[in-house]
Amino acid sequence: MKGTEALLSMLEERGVSTIFGYPGGSVIPIYDELLDSPIRHVLVRHEQCAAHMADGYARAKNMPGVCLATSGPGTTNLVTGIATAYADSVPLIALTGQVAAEYLGLGAFQEVDAYSLLMPITKHSYRVLDVDRLPHAISEAWEICNMGRRGPVHIDLPVDQMSSDIDISTLDRKYGVKPLEEDLSGIHEAVKWIRESKKPVILVGGGAMDASEEVMKLSMLLGAPVESTLMGVGAVPSSFEMYLGPLGLHGRMSALSTTVEADLIISIGSRFSDRTYSAHDRMESDRARVIHIDLDPTEFGKHGHPCVNLQADASKALSRLMCALGSNVPSLPAWKEKAMSFKKRCCCDMEREDVPIAPQRVMCELNKVIDDDTIVTTDVGQNQMWAMHYLNIEHPRQFITSGTFGTMGFGLPSAIGAKAAKPDKDVITVTGDGGLQMVIQELSTSVAENFPVTVVLLNNGTLGMVRQMQKHYWNKRYSGVDLGPDPDFVTVAKGFGAKGIRVEKPGEIGEAIREAKESDRTTVVEIMVDPEIDIVPMLPANPKVPIVRGGCRF
Repeated sequence: MKGTEALLSMLEERGVSTIFGYPGGSVIPIYDELLDSPIRHVLVRHEQCAAHMADGYARAKNMPGVCLATSGPGTTNLVTGIATAYADSVPLIALTGQVAAEYLGLGAFQEVDAYSLLMPITKHSYRVLDVDRLPHAISEAWEICNMGRRGPVHIDLPVDQMSSDIDISTLDRKYGVKPLEEDLSGIHEAVKWIRESKKPVILVGGGAMDASEEVMKLSMLLGAPVESTLMGVGAVPSSFEMYLGPLGLHGRMSALSTTVEADLIISIGSRFSDRTYSAHDRMESDRARVIHIDLDPTEFGKHGHPCVNLQADASKALSRLMCALGSNVPSLPAWKEKAMSFKKRCCCDMEREDVPIAPQRVMCELNKVIDDDTIVTTDVGQNQMWAMHYLNIEHPRQFITSGTFGTMGFGLPSAIGAKAAKPDKDVITVTGDGGLQMVIQELSTSVAENFPVTVVLLNNGTLGMVRQMQKHYWNKRYSGVDLGPDPDFVTVAKGFGAKGIRVEKPGEIGEAIREAKESDRTTVVEIMVDPEIDIVPMLPANPKVPIVRGGCRF
């Protein structure tokens, strides 16, 4: 068979049902083969969004997403989307076309060294210079992107090799990857620290998504409150009694106050990034310690506290830890009561009647329509932080966002990818007028491919997050943040064949969102929000700069 047929056959065997891509000269043989393949191809309007859609698909379905682009500019356009997936540990297979192997290095039309270009933002990069090596590349890439700390893998496909005949016997060969290393030797020291702790807290990140039950069991066993990073939202239900909300830059004051008083953090799949754990929410205890559970040992030791590191899958490590703890666990009713008092004090007025509309009211109305069959994706900026801070998320992978890379434009394409993965789910994306305009052409993809999503657009006419920082830290010297005359988003939506609804009064929000969800059409709900309302608290990285609380009551 041809290399192109082998490629699609091997992907199909691994459960791939959808590829997000954009054609070009070097991948025409693959596109020709797709006509006879059961794999669905989703034609995006920009290659960056192919990667974001594959990313959203992977997060929603918990399996690798696949994106495809041609050589040269097609490949370079994928870079931001691949980097986003790499930063957030998302399994993804990025396929790129390449000039014929014999022309490599000669400056051929649309040639770029994709292998070297993508190596720093992937777990591994392959270049198939011999078509008989294709099965090896596909097999290993699939394993590598799934094992350990997940992430994207790139395969570069020279057009002459993909058009060549492959020895079909190579398809049956077994290719192995070195098993994941684990180190749970610190279990007994961790048990000792837990028994010595008077004020433990559990911090969950994206690596805890498959350990929700174990996290809640440990929390109840210890009487320890649970906090999340941005990427950990959904790892435990918002309704869980011991859950205090997100920690970090724009997290909950309940989580911040609890962490400052804690003497032990049990971190599960969290990176201790600067946006989560900074000078303003560090443990202040002289006996502050960290038990860190993670698959990736490069994340250990970034917090600066004495630590016990457990390198393993979160579910396995927690099971072993609780087994070692047994029933001899100290009761800490006073600590639990204090943490719950922090949670009770942390309340905000969401039923606001302001005009222009307060973003808090939008989140309030969204909470009324989010159910077990709803997936929420976000863009990046204030809209993302409003969603993280206020939305009630009950399930792992129900909340999809760009965390570490903070990629504007992520919201709409990731929602389309999530809808492709879970067509029976309602998918809502929360975005801003800045982020949406970076990828607004993908409304066409959503309509053409019949992936109806609801776009909740918080339109404040500005790049809100940057403006907020300039407001508080740069003496209101606003520069480069006024979006000026935004387009008429309702008319633009209709121009793409979608539905558009404009909301200017708080009482109209709920009805508009419900109408969008029930319409079975891609719908943009443009909500005119107040640019002067900040997402607070705001914890600056500089310890000498005070926390911005604004209207945050605590």
